[in-house]
Amino acid sequence: MDSTPHTEKVEVGEDSSMGNSQPGLKRRNTDQRQLTAQDSFISNTSNGEYKPPNGAGNGDAIHEANGKAPTVTFVGDNENEALANEGEESEVVIETRLYIRRWFQLLLFASYSACSAFQWIYLNIIGNITKRYYNESLPADEYQQQVAIDWLSMIYMASYIPFIFPATWLLTRKGLRWSGIIATFLNALGASIKCFAVNPHRFGVLMAGQTCSAIAQSFILEVPPRLAALWFGPNEVSTATAIGVFGNQFGCALGFLLPPEIVIDDPDKDVVGRRLGYMLYSTAGLAVLQCILVILLFKEKPEYPPSQAQSVAAITTDSDDFTGSLKRLLKNPGFILLTLSYGLNTGSYYAIGTVLNSIILEHFPEEITNAGRIGLTLVLAGLLGSVIAGIWLDKTKWFKATTVGIYVLSVAGMLAFSLTLMLNQIWIVFVCAFILGFFMTGYLPVGFEFAAEITYPEPESTSSGLLNASAQTFGIILTFTLSALVLKSGAITGNMTLVGALVLGTIMTAIIKPDLRRQRAGEVELEENTMIKLDPGKEYIVDKESQI
Repeated sequence: MDSTPHTEKVEVGEDSSMGNSQPGLKRRNTDQRQLTAQDSFISNTSNGEYKPPNGAGNGDAIHEANGKAPTVTFVGDNENEALANEGEESEVVIETRLYIRRWFQLLLFASYSACSAFQWIYLNIIGNITKRYYNESLPADEYQQQVAIDWLSMIYMASYIPFIFPATWLLTRKGLRWSGIIATFLNALGASIKCFAVNPHRFGVLMAGQTCSAIAQSFILEVPPRLAALWFGPNEVSTATAIGVFGNQFGCALGFLLPPEIVIDDPDKDVVGRRLGYMLYSTAGLAVLQCILVILLFKEKPEYPPSQAQSVAAITTDSDDFTGSLKRLLKNPGFILLTLSYGLNTGSYYAIGTVLNSIILEHFPEEITNAGRIGLTLVLAGLLGSVIAGIWLDKTKWFKATTVGIYVLSVAGMLAFSLTLMLNQIWIVFVCAFILGFFMTGYLPVGFEFAAEITYPEPESTSSGLLNASAQTFGIILTFTLSALVLKSGAITGNMTLVGALVLGTIMTAIIKPDLRRQRAGEVELEENTMIKLDPGKEYIVDKESQI
């Protein structure tokens, strides 16, 4: 570990109930047993009186006490053991630790997330080459051909919607490790299937492999905020989430950059097939290696939690209550608005990425390589924006202001990108793509973290899963719309439609109430003479300097 344990103590007199061991809550006395309390409440009220929250129970971890700091509901299962003999003093310690291993966990996740994202776009950024190579196994109609090629990307969005619920359930119930194993296995399987598609008559095989890889994405996109919360300290969470998103965006960047360099636009199909094989075989090899590394080295969670908020959430949140968590999220007005606005922003990004080849070639017919480089610029700028946004949130905690500000600047970037296409100056398009990518992609970790704040203590995997489901849904709708408009009315008309979608998302974001529950949970201080009720009929006095 790279830092000493952080502990907060709560001194109690009298006796109370004991439960099974819970890392992070330790009782220091002669027998060194550990504490979890059954149906117990710590109430932080101004007059020191114990007041249990209405309807408290499993899954109801955080409540408001007299409009002030949150009330915490602890859950355990052994009411009959005594914490201490009557009249003796004991010390309960909330212990937190940071492990160096957390960076390895994050980087391993980022690597397989990057491999998944690379496969999302690597066939569409060379869409004109892909369409010409597989022409013999595509429909005869030009529009249907284009739709078939677009589906190589859109299958990632379409498969996510039905699979997000089992994927989120798995992440909530079984954890990071099993999600990682299934994600990397499906990714490796899909990449391997595509190795058999290097033939103009096998577009169906290519689509089958792409579908398998797309399903893998369902077990990846909601992981960053969950991994960050389980492994990283309170001043690192937003940065770690940004790095997790960074991995996915880095894969997108490679997906825009490498295919035009590897699969050259040669009139000889044999040359195209050979080059396509290089790309597909190397991707499969990397995916298989990542699957092996995850099976051997990826760990579920640290022995001790990294923060007070995570310690409380680990005890108070019922991991089996996925349905209940989902219902509570859907009753949260702020989260509903954020889900819709996140979907509009990220869905617009997916649409631009999918149709970028057609947009650029309409105005710059000979610039297929630069089409990939413009996509790379979008993503690299977004990588920079994501990291800066994560660091900014860790420093300022200005979640709503940052979210609204980035959204407004995303609208400005999309408008500039759309209008400057008419100037026929490719360097201006690069500049506008950088601005657009910096803010639009930089929004991704900000949206995750804002959702985690306003929905705490619900599992981050559930909230991020719903955000991504919204993004995929809007991604399909906006991609179909943009592709049809580009083909029939031109790129400017299609892009301006996305501007309208982003304006709507900005309005939704502006009216979200900034209810930062996770921040409050990490800052709760118990006041003098606050009462703890650890066992029905018994009351205990807590020292005023203690913290949860």
